[in-house]
Amino acid sequence: MTGPKTAGTRGPYAKSAQRSSDILDAATTVFGTHGYHGGSLRDIARQLDVSLTSIVHHFGSKYELLEAVLERSDGTTSGNEAFDFDAACVERGIVAATLERVHSSVERPELLRLFAILAAESSAPAHPAHEWFVTRYHRKSRELGDAFAYDQQVGRIAPDRDAPLLGRLLIATWDGVQLQWLIDPSFDMDSAMRLFFESAVPEALDSASASSS
Repeated sequence: MTGPKTAGTRGPYAKSAQRSSDILDAATTVFGTHGYHGGSLRDIARQLDVSLTSIVHHFGSKYELLEAVLERSDGTTSGNEAFDFDAACVERGIVAATLERVHSSVERPELLRLFAILAAESSAPAHPAHEWFVTRYHRKSRELGDAFAYDQQVGRIAPDRDAPLLGRLLIATWDGVQLQWLIDPSFDMDSAMRLFFESAVPEALDSASASSS
């Protein structure tokens, strides 16, 4: 008597999952090079040497593909999918966690470029990704503000700092620093981010340096 045949059910699913991943990779390149309006589904299909029907079968529409690209990329911009930014903030503080992500993000410049181009494009209210980026920036600012507030609770940051404001300033600085690096890779992101923390929360920078030594 033979056991249950599972390989037959996994095979097609695995191939479909791999094709979806390949499409997302190609779309990341196309959107990150030409933007949403400049890049087409045909460009993505041509890059993979597949039919346009295959792209539509997996993602339905250009916007659905864009959303899938953004959702996946938003979780992997560190260059290391296993890196848990929230956990790092709790364990080592927001300064150490941010600098770790800055260091690893240089491994995935295509993702940084994708976000830089699409974020600029989506500033137009009619852009398909406008609401996605509005929601993302609200969420990211709140999460970073919460991380600063947690550091205040555990004594890494002075209690009189404005945590929500620091969250908004950090994401603005971080985006600007990444953009400068994309334009000129000789730009030192690490030094620029350290200078921000040195100006805004020097006590947290001292704490991060002590914990890494």
